Amino acid sequence: MKKIITFTVLILMMTTLATTTAKKNKVIFFGDSITQMGVDKGGYIDRLKNDLQSKGQGDQYELLGAGIGGNKIYDLYLRMPEDVLDKNPNTVVIWEGVNDVWHKSWGTGTDLDKYEKFYVAVIKKLQAQKIQVIVTTPAVIGEKHDGSNPQDKDLDTYSDVIRKLSKEYNCKLVDLRKVFIQYEKDHNPENKESGILTTDKVHLNATGNQLVADEMRNALLIKN
Repeated sequence: MKKIITFTVLILMMTTLATTTAKKNKVIFFGDSITQMGVDKGGYIDRLKNDLQSKGQGDQYELLGAGIGGNKIYDLYLRMPEDVLDKNPNTVVIWEGVNDVWHKSWGTGTDLDKYEKFYVAVIKKLQAQKIQVIVTTPAVIGEKHDGSNPQDKDLDTYSDVIRKLSKEYNCKLVDLRKVFIQYEKDHNPENKESGILTTDKVHLNATGNQLVADEMRNALLIKN
């Protein structure tokens, strides 16, 4: 009798463990060098992981970075099968657009119409696999908050495309463009072009990484 009870308890424990593992939310952050650096110590993905661990939620999420420096939206489309789909994520956070805009200065950016077409193709492929898609607007290329950064107009236009697609394809939106501009207005009285949220007008410093981590936490509905 004791052996039967012990065996039953073991089966229940194994079933509970399997259920818990199955419910883990695997999240892939898909993007460029900002996301590539996000997995480094102090990066936004690393900060989010540490926050989950400190709150006892580490076993509920698996956070993975799939960022490559210099990538544009068509690069994401091309490497999506190996870097994302093969890993069977539950959720994918797309954060891409800075290089598509920034590199236009050297003639290697992405025209707006092509940007939208590739972005739609990425969303559709992910959603076809029943993956939750979270889209993110490009934040800044320069931190001046009065619209005087050279790429501000383009960033606003490309961000509008992402806002539109979030509605058309029912994707959750992380509007970092809006969040960063508001933060600069509140915390950058001298209208500096870097040093508030970035180290070089684009890549995040400690404050920027924490701000992004907080926004990503909210998008993933992770309790504070």
